[in-house]
Amino acid sequence: MRIDKLRISSLRLQLLAWVVLPLAGLAAINLWTSHGNALATANLVTDRMLMASARAIAEQVAVKDGVLDATIPPAAIEMFDTGDRDRVYYHVETAGGRLLTGYPDLPTATQRGSIETGFREHRLRLATLGHAVIGAGGDSPITVTVGVTLAGHDAMVWRLWLSAFGQQLALVAIAGVFVLLGLRRGLAPLLRLRDAVRSRSRSDLDPVEVPGAQTEIRPLIEALNAYMARVRAQMAAQRRFIANAAHQLRTPLALLSTQASYALRETVPDARHEALVALQASSGSLARLAEQLLTLSRAEPGSRRPRADRIDLTEAARQVLETHAPIAVGRNIDLGLEETGPVPVIGDGTMLREMIVNLVDNALRYSAPGGSVTVKLAAIDNEARLTVADDGPGIPADEREHVFERFYRVAGTSEEGSGLGLAIVREVVENGGGRVTLGDSAAGGLIVEVRLPLAGG
Repeated sequence: MRIDKLRISSLRLQLLAWVVLPLAGLAAINLWTSHGNALATANLVTDRMLMASARAIAEQVAVKDGVLDATIPPAAIEMFDTGDRDRVYYHVETAGGRLLTGYPDLPTATQRGSIETGFREHRLRLATLGHAVIGAGGDSPITVTVGVTLAGHDAMVWRLWLSAFGQQLALVAIAGVFVLLGLRRGLAPLLRLRDAVRSRSRSDLDPVEVPGAQTEIRPLIEALNAYMARVRAQMAAQRRFIANAAHQLRTPLALLSTQASYALRETVPDARHEALVALQASSGSLARLAEQLLTLSRAEPGSRRPRADRIDLTEAARQVLETHAPIAVGRNIDLGLEETGPVPVIGDGTMLREMIVNLVDNALRYSAPGGSVTVKLAAIDNEARLTVADDGPGIPADEREHVFERFYRVAGTSEEGSGLGLAIVREVVENGGGRVTLGDSAAGGLIVEVRLPLAGG
């Protein structure tokens, strides 16, 4: 049997068990109460037979020729002949306690009551009846006690209980059959959903439709379709990323090849040195592009195991600024840090530092010589706020959303870049549960604000 069929069968069995087992438990409780009802019925029938027998015997007691005579009618004994070989004991005595007939040591029961007792190694159920005899004088009323062994009584209890057991068992079996039929019909849309998914090709990610699906299965179908929509979006983004990456890598690789060829052909030492310097700069730009592509792939959701490091953004920013200080000095840019203390967050420390690197690198790249770049950090309203402000050309308001797209560059930009810096920033920030916004700085340039949840404790 196939794995999927085993799973469906197990689901059927589980649902069947959840329905039939409680029903079987109720049937067991009913059987227990049925045994009590059967016992009460057998007691009632036996007691009435005992009283009828005692009354039949009492009505045959009369005064004959001045003597009180007790004759046992055969019907009083034969009524207990049910085929279970029961033995009948009786006892008739006067009001003074004189035995008229029967077994002298037979116990007596309360008037108009019955008891179970032992007698001559047998268990008996017996009843006692008082009866007035006309003309008996002081011997009246007489007391008649009749007892019978319990073979017929117990057989009656067993037959009544067995009948109830058969009825309960039949009800549970019939319920199980109907539940199985209902499950088979109810799970049919789920099986059609399985077949619809299995019959598709690997590239077919269109929404699945299952006619007749119940309300409970609809959320599963909608979730599956939503998941396939996300897969389609991710595949499309991946294709765009590969195409854009190939396009972005093609130009610097061609430039490297051209510069290398020029350096090889050049015989003048100064010209060759100039070509080699340009070749080194181009290889550095290519290395930076490759590094950013790798960083962006790591920042994408699901590309690596999520980390929950406790990171001080203030310390991370200080390290990044120390690393970029030589670049700022070389371009005569005032690179400053304004902070009021530790700003702890939870996240991937490597990716958070890479986010700060891209923000500072972009600010330095687009700031003019003699300008300034300021990094500010603060913890406000349970949020970590990081801002990077420069006095460069800024970004027009209608293009601020587009600059977060991969490889997007503002038209007319003279500075070299890959168009990946802000895309990396957004991926890192959103993965950390935060948000990033762009605005105009006080100096007329660009200000980037990042907000992340502040680490507790």
